[in-house]
Amino acid sequence: MEKARVYYTDFRAKLGEGLPTKLKRLMKKAGISEIDMENKFVAIKMHFGEMGNISYLRPNYAKAVVDVVKELGGKPFLTDCNTLYPGSRKNALEHLYCAWENGFTPLSVGCPVIIGDGLKGTDDIEVPVQGGEYIEKAKIGRAVMDADVFISLTHFKGHETTGFGGTIKNIGMGCGSRAGKKDQHSVGKPTIDQEACRGCKSCLRECANDGLIYDADARKMSIDLEHCVGCGRCIGACNFDAISFMDSAATKVLNCKMAEYTKAVVDGRPNFHISLIVDVSPNCDCHPENDAPILPNIGMFASFDPLALDQACADVCLSATPLPHSQLADRMEEENFCDHHDHFENTTPNSEYKTCLAHAEKIGLGTREYELIYMK
Repeated sequence: MEKARVYYTDFRAKLGEGLPTKLKRLMKKAGISEIDMENKFVAIKMHFGEMGNISYLRPNYAKAVVDVVKELGGKPFLTDCNTLYPGSRKNALEHLYCAWENGFTPLSVGCPVIIGDGLKGTDDIEVPVQGGEYIEKAKIGRAVMDADVFISLTHFKGHETTGFGGTIKNIGMGCGSRAGKKDQHSVGKPTIDQEACRGCKSCLRECANDGLIYDADARKMSIDLEHCVGCGRCIGACNFDAISFMDSAATKVLNCKMAEYTKAVVDGRPNFHISLIVDVSPNCDCHPENDAPILPNIGMFASFDPLALDQACADVCLSATPLPHSQLADRMEEENFCDHHDHFENTTPNSEYKTCLAHAEKIGLGTREYELIYMK
């Protein structure tokens, strides 16, 4: 396979040209105009940020992508799927309120915001994974798969499990329905925090498998492990964030599944990918907070190849100088610090991302070999 082309630019702005305009130029330089979008539905997958987190991408960048799609005749919509864990994005209503509060409205971004897997995260479609070793059929949000063209807009940052959250994570994990996220993450079943449980029985109404038991004396719910199938519906039903999954798959298996889910999303239709290395927080935007950036703002990147894009972003991050007064700097100053010669592993030593990139290349998602092309 020949080298992929990855285009990038820095965050310097000319007089009279803001960064959203520069992003539009980068997209066109990278060849997005080659995609036939005339009267086509175009899904723009991004993360709207968890409530309380302010390191997510500003809506201005989303509007820049929307403007280019409209210019090319497309019908764009911003999308993301509901989360598996308790938080402010576990169903479509809360997810939309969170997006609106964080600035993503039709008026601010110029297009509708659609939650890809429906009201309760159950509106999905099974998509075969060509060449998959772990996933036979990926469970993807239906609205994501209904689109004719797929674009990802990614905030490249650190991640406490997968090392960094880049394009593959944004697509693979982000486009999975709640069942799809469980498919990637969990090898276990839910657990209920007895202190947080209010005994309201909302979860009981969602369980179709007799997987929940109500203790009338204690006014608490518990999991019947014999009957529970691990579907995760009870998590979304709980208004008090008392239910969560107790086990996760090993990081390497998670990475491989994430790559296979990404392949399911992009195979068979035009796709284009953008990644911004800005506000590089040590943890995911799914957190209801964000720590200080571990690395400086580096630039905006675009490519037709999601794997090459992640590899390029990782490489430029590894060559950057860590920022002081950050989680990474604190780790490096610890007495028994073990240098992994990798900023992401040094930030969170138990994280790992190389498996994801290697497996993505193995299954034909793209190539790790790239040519980096700079645009002023």
